[in-house]
Amino acid sequence: MTDQVERLAHHALRGEVWDKTLAYFRQAGEKAMAQSAYREAAGYFEQALSALPHLPETHGTREQAIAAGQRALALATTGGDVVHHALVNQTVGTIYHAQGDYRRAIACFEQTIACLDGARRHERFGELTLPAVFSRAWLAVCHAELGTFAEGRAIGEEGLRIAEAVAHPGSLMMANYGLGLLFLRRGDLPRALPLLERAVGLCHDADLPAFFPMMAAPLGVAYTLDGRIADAVPLLTQAMAQAITMARVDHQAPCGLSLGEAQLLAGRLEEAHALAERVLALARVHQERGHQAYVIRLLGEIVARCDPPEVEQAEAHYREALALADELGMRPLQAHCHRGLGILYSRVGRAQQARASLRTAIALYRAMAMTFWLPQVEAALAQTGTRP
Repeated sequence: MTDQVERLAHHALRGEVWDKTLAYFRQAGEKAMAQSAYREAAGYFEQALSALPHLPETHGTREQAIAAGQRALALATTGGDVVHHALVNQTVGTIYHAQGDYRRAIACFEQTIACLDGARRHERFGELTLPAVFSRAWLAVCHAELGTFAEGRAIGEEGLRIAEAVAHPGSLMMANYGLGLLFLRRGDLPRALPLLERAVGLCHDADLPAFFPMMAAPLGVAYTLDGRIADAVPLLTQAMAQAITMARVDHQAPCGLSLGEAQLLAGRLEEAHALAERVLALARVHQERGHQAYVIRLLGEIVARCDPPEVEQAEAHYREALALADELGMRPLQAHCHRGLGILYSRVGRAQQARASLRTAIALYRAMAMTFWLPQVEAALAQTGTRP
């Protein structure tokens, strides 16, 4: 597994062919614009967007992604093509999500939904899944990362109803994924598990193997939180291997992160640490800042569980993850970082710092109704001699 990840990272760093492809479509788009062929130009810019995931997401490629997306949006508006405008917004939203810019992603997906009202919400427009469902699923995912669960649940459930009305397998898969991930982030396993299991089942039944790593990653986390390590590890190992085989760089960080968490709970600290370091390298290369925050916090968890704990290193990891989570507005992850710091401080006898971090974690968990983790944090606080 380690060698495969390293080979893929090398492959992602090369990207010579995709770099030429990107340049070609951007130039073709500019040429079409000069001839006032706006719809054709928008199509070329969309092709440029599709090439970008195959390139390392440095600052330069991120700027190209947004620039191409904005040009396509402007062209769609100029041409009066509402559906095209909606689809380009959806594409730009996925780019913002990959960068951890969840608020901008939400704005894009909301624009897509606004454009696809009435009968349009039941149309696929040549897409693999209904855009009205896809955008609602990803809105639920973005709201989950921000901790705005009520808003995300409402829109995610609406997307599921639309998918059920048309009985389209791929759309049903995506709707169950988005809503299931939202419940997972909130720690609501009784709701998350059946949705995520259905998403994986639909992926198999509809013969959509390209989506398997994406569907399996949150289900593996749900199994891990539920204590089902024997189910989580083989599922996530298969998902990670498949993501590598298909060269799906965008799926590798979620799969590797989920597998690392399962290995941590299984007590395989060395394996978890090695995988987390490689996932962090990939996330940094591709500027997946949300994934970076998660994996840095995971590194803190790993070194905090060493015997004896590597206190300074663990503290540094937690605080780095916390700073990034604060910047991106990832309130659930902020709560997890404070919980980790509080438990670490309690373990090494730094009671005052432990109480401060644990109280902050409790306040965040309660504010977002994330009750799954409250007993652990309240018990840790009680051990410091203070009632929750």
